[in-house]
Amino acid sequence: MSDRTSVYINGQWTAPAGNGRIAVENPATESTFAYVPEGTAADVDRAVAAARDAFPAWSQTSPAYRRDVLQALADGMATRTQEFAETITAEMGAPAGIAAAIQAPLPQTIVRSYVDILENFEWSYEVGNTLVAREAAGVVGAITPWNYPLHQIICKLSPALAAGCTFVLKPSELTPLSAYLLFDVLHELGLPPGVVNLVPGYGSEVGAALAGHPGLDVASFTGSVASGAKVAEAAAPNITRVTLELGGKSANVILDDADLKLAVKIGIAKAFLNCGQTCTAWTRMLVPSHMYEEALQFATGFAESYIMGDPTLTTTKLGPLASKAQRDKVRGLIDTAVSEGARVVTGGSAAPDDLPVGYYVRPTVLADVRPDSTIAQTEVFGPVLAVMSYDGDDEAVAIANDSDYGLHGGVWSADIDRAMSVARRMRTGSVDINGAAYNPIAPFGGYKKSGYGRELGAAGMDEYLSLKSIGRP
Repeated sequence: MSDRTSVYINGQWTAPAGNGRIAVENPATESTFAYVPEGTAADVDRAVAAARDAFPAWSQTSPAYRRDVLQALADGMATRTQEFAETITAEMGAPAGIAAAIQAPLPQTIVRSYVDILENFEWSYEVGNTLVAREAAGVVGAITPWNYPLHQIICKLSPALAAGCTFVLKPSELTPLSAYLLFDVLHELGLPPGVVNLVPGYGSEVGAALAGHPGLDVASFTGSVASGAKVAEAAAPNITRVTLELGGKSANVILDDADLKLAVKIGIAKAFLNCGQTCTAWTRMLVPSHMYEEALQFATGFAESYIMGDPTLTTTKLGPLASKAQRDKVRGLIDTAVSEGARVVTGGSAAPDDLPVGYYVRPTVLADVRPDSTIAQTEVFGPVLAVMSYDGDDEAVAIANDSDYGLHGGVWSADIDRAMSVARRMRTGSVDINGAAYNPIAPFGGYKKSGYGRELGAAGMDEYLSLKSIGRP
């Protein structure tokens, strides 16, 4: 993977306005392996201007044409699946198996879902004597995170292009190379100049300039609550529409009639996926009191089976965390949990003896966690599971809802109606019953401080459309 020296503006790779560079670090080796430009506010100005110029013509292209573009994008990405996977493993530490099974192919599935949606999408409907038309909202500014770097871009880019919007991207400074690889594919499509634009950089300059730009019509952000609040604040003076997909502290509620071993096994997998760096991670496991110790035994065994180490090996289940700052944060939260009374069943904050280099955190299971404790209330973003006990469905729901977040969750029961009843009472944007399969066309988004707006499927496309009412005599 070589250095990148250009930004992508107005249909071409071009020199950035400044001379700064951003080092891209491999978190498994702690070494820099590439550089990208450090974009500036001036680059954002150029990118937004190009997107504004391109919008009138692009928004008037036919849905069939945009469908063909997205089909070609998915096909182009498919030819580089392995390159995407290897790039993501190098820049954020996703194990090769996860990168090859999820990080690289899932975005292709999302693109193809919008190919299908455009096939029969209703661009207008009638209400009395009024025609209600769905029209492209305008220029989209997207700011994306490092944990699923390609997926999070595609979740914004695909519906935006499908809707007829033009697009300016600021990817995470930790994982810019997968964005560059995506723009290589986009460039090969021969899109009209200005439809898609890429400006890497830091949030403090490029992110702030993009979110607060008066030429933006929609700002879409995925990341932390604190950063999301800054995006909303920057966009507010321009009355820019904002969608936010923020953090989570998802509860996995295991009811007393569930298959406990299976629920714990899948619960560990959901908590530790991508080394726990998943906004939907089931980081709180709620278990009936009389099943608690047995659940801890299962959790310990499953957690200790997760092989941690070199992410390029297909046998590795847990790679490093994406950065030193993230590793130190997670270790600190484990120590805080212990100081507040939690018991380490397995793992802990100590550095792994056999991994002196790399930003690794042991797979950790914590018992005796109080619902109001720091570890139960804070998004950890690491391989740390908090196990809590409860008595009765009402208490389980109360604990599950005792969070500032409301993004995802799980319920396990032999009685689907009972599980559905609990799921409906959980204040969260999505809930999976008995490990239900991921649905790439179902609306995804949060309640409370997990954000507002939705991604995926037709609901995700609505975020990039405006409604126009045309009254007729």
